[in-house]
Amino acid sequence: MRIFLAGASGVIGRRLTPLLINAGHAVTGTTRSAAKADALKARGVDAVIIDVFDARTLRDAVVRSRPEVDIHQLTDLPPVIDQARFGAALVANARLRIEGTANLVAASLAAGARRLIAQSIAFAYAEGAEPHREGDPLAPAKGDSPGATSARGVRMLEEAVLSAQGIAGIVLRYGRLYGPGTWSETATGRAPLHVDAAAHAALLAVTRGAPGIYNIAEADGAVTIDKARRELGFDPAFRLTA
Repeated sequence: MRIFLAGASGVIGRRLTPLLINAGHAVTGTTRSAAKADALKARGVDAVIIDVFDARTLRDAVVRSRPEVDIHQLTDLPPVIDQARFGAALVANARLRIEGTANLVAASLAAGARRLIAQSIAFAYAEGAEPHREGDPLAPAKGDSPGATSARGVRMLEEAVLSAQGIAGIVLRYGRLYGPGTWSETATGRAPLHVDAAAHAALLAVTRGAPGIYNIAEADGAVTIDKARRELGFDPAFRLTA
């Protein structure tokens, strides 16, 4: 299939691109960096340098690639946690989830893509009994707290993807990432998720799963992953071999 991967040079994108290519897909991938574009090309990706906030340029790039499936792996978070700037980072990431996702959905529709897979988070549920299922309410989005800021971004991202007319929207609610390129090499916090298993879930969603929301995490009692196991074939133990 022809795949348009937004965020191909990101933490998950770097692990996902070889999985897609090895599965026989033709991948067009985005980055904001010329150096990262060269690295993507070396891996067999048709790389495009683009800012997702530039709606017209993004639309043109997606339409030119003629994708059957679009994958949204965009984030705007620093490579290393800096507590002094963390609040500003969450605001920037929420803006990307809101405005960037809207632009990508519009571009996907213009290009005639049949499927749109987007990353969300599995640790934005409202307080309540665990494990959380996909239908449980999300945390409140009112106010300026870090949790509310993230919740607004998550809500609007998911709504944009799932309500797009004429395209099958799939939301992968990822747990707290660990592994190569993430903030931690080992699992931390509730609902952990290795970056390789996160990437593999996106690969699975290219050809499997009905439209909707899927919790993607390790089964530690924080969230249920039965739906992802059943419909996608998700396995949290998946790791890349190289």
